Amino acid sequence: MARVIRKYSTALFWRFFAKYFALILIPVILASLFTNLFVVRLIEHDAEETNNIVMQHFSEQTDATFTALETDMVNMLTTSNVKNYLTNGESADMHQRFELLHSLMQQLNSIQSHNLVYSTFLYFAKQDLVLDSNTYTNKNEYFKEQYPVQERDLATYLGNFIDKKTMYFTSPHHVDEKPPYTKDVLSTHSNLSILMSYPFNSNSPEVYLVVNVKRDKFRELLGMQETWVTDTALVDAAGSVLVNNGSSDIHMDSFASMIRLEPENSLFVSSGKQALSYRKSHFNDAWYYVSSIDLQTLLKPARMIRMITIFFLSLFVVMGSVLSYYLSKKLYNPIYDIKTRLESHRIGDMTVPQEGNEFDVIKRFSNILISKNKELSQMVSGMFPIVQEHFISKILFGEYRDSLSIEYYAKEMNFPYHAKKAATALCIEIQYYSKFVDHLSEASKSFLVAELKENMHKLAPGMIWVCQTRSNELACVIHHEDRMGTDLQGFVDRMMPLLQQPIFKASVGIGITVETIEDLYLSYDQAVRMLKFKSLDADAEICTEESAMRSERVALESCLSVHEVNRIFNMHKAGEFDHLLQSVVDLLDTGMRAKANASQMKNLCADILNTWIRAVENERNDFNISFYSSLFASIDRCVTWEEIRQCFCDIHALLFRAIEPSDRKQQFSEVLAYIHEHYNEEFSIEQFAQQMNMSVGHFSRSFKEEVGEKYVEYIAKYRIAMAKQYLLETDMKIEDIAEHVGYWGRNSFIRNFRKYEGTTPAKFRTMYHT
Repeated sequence: MARVIRKYSTALFWRFFAKYFALILIPVILASLFTNLFVVRLIEHDAEETNNIVMQHFSEQTDATFTALETDMVNMLTTSNVKNYLTNGESADMHQRFELLHSLMQQLNSIQSHNLVYSTFLYFAKQDLVLDSNTYTNKNEYFKEQYPVQERDLATYLGNFIDKKTMYFTSPHHVDEKPPYTKDVLSTHSNLSILMSYPFNSNSPEVYLVVNVKRDKFRELLGMQETWVTDTALVDAAGSVLVNNGSSDIHMDSFASMIRLEPENSLFVSSGKQALSYRKSHFNDAWYYVSSIDLQTLLKPARMIRMITIFFLSLFVVMGSVLSYYLSKKLYNPIYDIKTRLESHRIGDMTVPQEGNEFDVIKRFSNILISKNKELSQMVSGMFPIVQEHFISKILFGEYRDSLSIEYYAKEMNFPYHAKKAATALCIEIQYYSKFVDHLSEASKSFLVAELKENMHKLAPGMIWVCQTRSNELACVIHHEDRMGTDLQGFVDRMMPLLQQPIFKASVGIGITVETIEDLYLSYDQAVRMLKFKSLDADAEICTEESAMRSERVALESCLSVHEVNRIFNMHKAGEFDHLLQSVVDLLDTGMRAKANASQMKNLCADILNTWIRAVENERNDFNISFYSSLFASIDRCVTWEEIRQCFCDIHALLFRAIEPSDRKQQFSEVLAYIHEHYNEEFSIEQFAQQMNMSVGHFSRSFKEEVGEKYVEYIAKYRIAMAKQYLLETDMKIEDIAEHVGYWGRNSFIRNFRKYEGTTPAKFRTMYHT
């Protein structure tokens, strides 16, 4: 047995060491070789990255400074004072001109307070005038006494004041520092000037705003604290150093080579001890930020890193050998024991796999256990929220009213709660707007409700319970930090934005605050009762006892009076269908102004619909009970005032469907054809009106509008016309003709004939025969 153990211990040793070698030693060896071969490049790369970050920071800071200065210059030139002076300065009297110049000098003071600004002045191109924050004078005197540019630079400097300029940077020029009107030069310094012309888009500007930059402040912006950076400079495209901060000299030939050969932000080794890096300015395309780097400082850690890698490689080899030997010695006995016990073990329908050595057997068996455990955990985890929501619903519905049963069931499902903590129940009713109801599937609604519950949980984790009590209702239980429930309003305020949804309207009923969990059903019952007083407003709303009292004070009947019912019947009989709809709209507007609740208005609307149906049933029988039920259901589904109004428009179109002009013309053509064919018979106007689904009065008015004559006169004239035809073409007696064209007696026929023809039938026949 000892030999077996030693054999398998050796096998396990090489197995562990092989895995250790593959997983750990190979990466360590590769890392060591990589470190030793490329350590210098890695340090240079790290220096490049660090240098890029530092240079990006101060270049962005410098660019931002100049951008802010540009904004100030634009604001200065766009002020009304500059425009007023250019427009009225020369024509104004001395006093007005002095006030305009004085206001411009004060505005120049605001720019001169900038951190980089040395001095500012306005150069008037078309006037012999230069103005700064202290004085104004002619150009010759200003550049001789106030801003004395040396003679060697003056002509070049003045040559900049032509054409349009926008943040134009002049070349460096030398300025003598001396008291005005003296020859005592105290010092000489080099300045940079920034020019901006006005008007901005004019090629012949009238004034230039000039800002002289403090080069020492500029140098402070370029300073970097890293020990390996010896110098930082601002260089133009020609390779001239405008400003530098440091002790080393940047050779211009090195800079030109770097711009030509190396990309931006990379290191350019100019010598064995020095490297350069540059970054282009985003503010001025002709500027470059250049840093000088000491390579000796960078490469100092290289030898130490090499020694450390060799030491760690040796240490990992020794540790791997020791660890593999220890594991092979200690793990085989328990592995063999476990494998022996598992030889006859089964998991459901699955037999423990026997292929491979003991370690492989245990590994495969462990994978099976993990898989089964994961499936069971997922099943249980998925059921817990459903079970807990069901438990909360039972409490809210009052099925669990004693603390012992609640405590028992909560313990069974590992449901945390505080038995004596004050709580308030909220009932949230979700009503989907009518335009979305038919397009939302039950799955989509479930996802919306699930997302809403999740977001409500996030508002106060651990302080609320949320469950779905009905398909369109959510219940939310808020546990208070104190007995007064002072945090309830804050939670409701945070919850309301979640309920402002374009798809549905949410109404929140707030119950009373109870002291124990077994009394939560009282709070929930109160919250449900409050929902009966919800309004028809489109936004999410809160229903409390205050809103309930306000609704009860609304003086609005929930059913129609006898007078209103009779008025609807009369309008229907008169064919005033548009007035029927307008009366409903007026009633809805009255309810909206009175702030009536949804229950009151829906009861009233149902009574109106019932009256409409009773009126329609007297004349139409093409509707059935299921159709009428769908109409009442459509009103009940309405959520807002606008939906009720649109619903009644749709119902009105169904019940009182107006006859289209083309259909009406066809129907009246059929009536006229019937009259022409049966003119000798007795007609009933009620028969025609019923046939066209109209009242008698409506039919009479429509007949005159369509035919051009009244119904009675048209029939009379047509009968007279047929009688005239019989008088002229036949020898029939007057009595026979009267009976043949639909008259009961001779006298009524003669009377009507004289009315329309002006003579009697006999004279008419005699006159035309003659």
